[in-house]
Amino acid sequence: MKTYLNTNIENIDENSDVKSFSEIYHINKKSSLRKWFFGIIIISVIILLLPWTQNIRSNGNITTLRQEDRPQEVNTVIPGKVVKWFVKEGDFVNKGDTLLQLGEVKVEYFDPILLQRTQRQIDAKNQSIAAYEGKASTSITQTEVLRNAMELKLNSIDNKIGQQRLKITSDSADLAAANNALNAYTRQITAAKVMLDSGVISLTEFEKRRVTYQDAIAKTTSNGNKLNQSKQELLNLKIERNGAVQEYLDKIAKAEGDRFGSVSAAASTEAEVLKLENTLANYDARQQLFFITAPQSGQITKAMKAGIGEMLKEGEMIVEIVPQNTKLAVEMFVSPLDLPLINKGQKVRFVFDGFPAIVFSGWPQTSYGTYSGVITAVETSVSANGMFRVLVAEDQEDRPWPKNLRLGGGSKGIALLKDVPIVYELWRNINGFPPEFYVPETKTTTTKK
Repeated sequence: MKTYLNTNIENIDENSDVKSFSEIYHINKKSSLRKWFFGIIIISVIILLLPWTQNIRSNGNITTLRQEDRPQEVNTVIPGKVVKWFVKEGDFVNKGDTLLQLGEVKVEYFDPILLQRTQRQIDAKNQSIAAYEGKASTSITQTEVLRNAMELKLNSIDNKIGQQRLKITSDSADLAAANNALNAYTRQITAAKVMLDSGVISLTEFEKRRVTYQDAIAKTTSNGNKLNQSKQELLNLKIERNGAVQEYLDKIAKAEGDRFGSVSAAASTEAEVLKLENTLANYDARQQLFFITAPQSGQITKAMKAGIGEMLKEGEMIVEIVPQNTKLAVEMFVSPLDLPLINKGQKVRFVFDGFPAIVFSGWPQTSYGTYSGVITAVETSVSANGMFRVLVAEDQEDRPWPKNLRLGGGSKGIALLKDVPIVYELWRNINGFPPEFYVPETKTTTTKK
């Protein structure tokens, strides 16, 4: 090996076997920097022209699509004390299964034969109603009898009135005849006086004629008295008829009053019967409420009472039931700025907590472990957190969601918007513009006639 310690570097031949010389100096070698520069530019332009799916990201929780499928509280309608538990936390129950037996705590319901006593009260009231109805029927019959009796009485009095009127007519005729005879006798006595004074007749004959005249006066007076008496009797008969009418009307009114009183008492008693029947139904329903049953099938969780004999207030929660075979959904919250970009029927990609996934937000087709959903509801009122609630259901056209999802689990949603180039998306983010507005296509069906 040659020694170059005292040799000038400029005098060394380029073909020298010195390794540092060939590694450091590239004066006579070609550079590939230009190729790398243009290659990077071309690749960057190609990348910038690739399609990019605009999206809105939001965290959410797993819930159910229908509210009756969500966990619900089982409450007690009446106060009571725990007598017996039929289930424990974690058990699966069917609809109608007995969960808990309660005991009575109110003094007014302690009677063991409360239902029987109430039923006997109802039976007694029904008997009272029957008695009042019978009394009302009797009053109706009594009224009919009084009306018939009044009619007979009035007919009898009317007959007497008719007879009396005939008698008055007869007495009037007798009085008229007596007056005619009196007039004749008056003329005769006047003529007799003249004849007596002239001496034509004797005093004895004159006395006979005067006696006849006085008899005519007496007969006229008697017939007049009879006529007045007949008229008085007719008036008395009319007064008797009015008195009979008034008497029978009073009796009929009293009978009608008794009937209306009986009807009113029957109606009042019937109202009491209805009230007792309502009370009996409430007692029966109350006894049935001592056994708390499951409103639907599901798993028992969150038992609020444990020991036997513990007291429960009215409306207090006993346990919670998580329904089975529910239709899951994801509850997302979007900001007011992104709300106009969310529409019903829009696609959303999800990453569920506990399930591995590789996500490329701009290229959802290349993501792994994501699941598809469809927006089914967008609330129009803002929530307490200042954002709007969105419900997303499972997409039936894509692969099904995992079966191990549980209510309350977390998820990350990516609402897919419009496909744009990457360069446009960069330009939009730099300028702070919102994403492109996207309205999903709706399927329309036509029917051939």
